[in-house]
Amino acid sequence: MVSSPHEAMHRIFQEYPNLFSRLSEVLGISLPPPVSATILPTDLTEPRPLERRVDTLLRIDTESDGAFLLAVESQGKKDPDKPASWAYYLSFLYTKYRTPPLLLVVCQDRATAEWAAGPVLIGHRSWPSLTLRPLVAGPHNIPVIRDVAEARKDLALATLSAITHAGDPDIGAILKTLSAALRDAPEGIVEPIVELTAQGLGNRPAAEQWRNLVAVDLSFYTSPLSEEIRDEGRAEGRVEGRAESLLTVLELRGVHLTPEARERIDACRDAETLRTWLTRAMTADSPEDVFTEK
Repeated sequence: MVSSPHEAMHRIFQEYPNLFSRLSEVLGISLPPPVSATILPTDLTEPRPLERRVDTLLRIDTESDGAFLLAVESQGKKDPDKPASWAYYLSFLYTKYRTPPLLLVVCQDRATAEWAAGPVLIGHRSWPSLTLRPLVAGPHNIPVIRDVAEARKDLALATLSAITHAGDPDIGAILKTLSAALRDAPEGIVEPIVELTAQGLGNRPAAEQWRNLVAVDLSFYTSPLSEEIRDEGRAEGRVEGRAESLLTVLELRGVHLTPEARERIDACRDAETLRTWLTRAMTADSPEDVFTEK
């Protein structure tokens, strides 16, 4: 027996599933005639724990319009499963905090940014119940900052510009501008920017450019990254010095080097191996005497 209007208003569709087909005409929605209707379980609780994590979540309080939640997602490529996850995040955040959520997606290439912007319509195409419309930041709308004075005005935006334009052909100039803008900044400001920029560039060729800029333009600055760069520089200097000494000794002793032998020396980046070869070169009569232990 139906015990309340609440029950009656939804259970009538369980008893008469085809009712919605007729009701849609009344509501002015055009739907194709149904072939069948199946009653599904109504419990929407996750049957097992499902981990869902937004990349960054902030509560932003404003002067005149209350607070809102900012969910920030980094997106490296198109992912057909992401819109469903983003819709879940927004729905969950609104349910939990009762505060308007805003989704910001940050991308490093234009194609991914255009895809992420949507909008994604969730529901039946005749009447979508939800519309997912992320705010997207990427190389298509983040300004390219090449002016040092402009970069100094907003170092955080200049950093985001460098990260989102990591694949830009002019990334060298962008990074040079950022490093120049950091020269007079306090160390507490420089540190996160140096590290975040390095992370944002990833394995792109621009990452090596940034490492060199940190080593030269920001030589005053000490951090795990800068120390790593300087250690690498010192190690590289030792390698180049020993390789040059090895070639000089062999030349003075009149040992003829084949192109293959010279290439092997040039390609060696291990300082200890070069030291061993240099020791052998003092008495070597041929390249084989250098490379082979007697």
